[in-house]
Amino acid sequence: MHFIKGVLITLLVTTLSGCAFWGSGQRVQQNGSVVDYLYPNAKQPTAMVPGMTQLRPPVRVGIAFVPGGGWGNGPSEQQKMKLLERVKASFSQHAYIGSIEIIPSAYMQARGGFDNLDQVARMFNVEVVALLSYDQVQFNDTNRLSLLYWTIVGAYVINGNQYDIQTMLDASVFDVKSRKLLFRAPGTSRIAGNATMAGFSEKSRAAQTEGYNQAVDQLIPNLQGQLDNFREHLKSDSSIQITNKDGYRGGGAADWSWLALAAILAALVYGQRRRTR
Repeated sequence: MHFIKGVLITLLVTTLSGCAFWGSGQRVQQNGSVVDYLYPNAKQPTAMVPGMTQLRPPVRVGIAFVPGGGWGNGPSEQQKMKLLERVKASFSQHAYIGSIEIIPSAYMQARGGFDNLDQVARMFNVEVVALLSYDQVQFNDTNRLSLLYWTIVGAYVINGNQYDIQTMLDASVFDVKSRKLLFRAPGTSRIAGNATMAGFSEKSRAAQTEGYNQAVDQLIPNLQGQLDNFREHLKSDSSIQITNKDGYRGGGAADWSWLALAAILAALVYGQRRRTR
């Protein structure tokens, strides 16, 4: 009886040791690359030929996730729509932005290139498209401090797993006609946690979703800053021509210059009136 009990304990300890290292070092990744989408047959983006880009405020903007691959193929379509709605709100705060269309993933062809982007732009009647690329990596490790509880009815094992999820989102804004990259804005996040074996999948999935939400939290202020910087950059960039659409009176580089001049003149007139009183 003592011999049998000793064998059983040895087998149990061996099994626990195996469990403690099971799955150690796993790495899973999901990503959607703007380079793979726009330049499917090139090892690196093609050098752009210098040319004139014409923007006609208020600019019609489309927002979409690039097609992805890997584990899970990225966020679900419902999650993508929620994230894109948040990005849309950033664009809508600027007067020189007109209509903003959210483009569902079904219209974005994997490795579709600029041909697919042209088709999507015509279909949704947009002139500029913000492409959201993403890269999320999850590192899984079985916690080596797995717990063995001896109870009155026998042994009870709790294996603890730990995960580390790193997420990157990047918004690349292109003028469709000239294929010029106007500006980009990134957002990143990192979430670390642990869970029992039974609850690991549920908790790690929730952490994946939270990783994207936190990355968007960081991306939005960066995007706002880039939108403001781009408006200022237009005043000195001779490769971008601003021509307002009929009926539009604000948002072009010339309009901003006139507004600044009008403010100076108003200040001078006000000062002159004060001196003559």
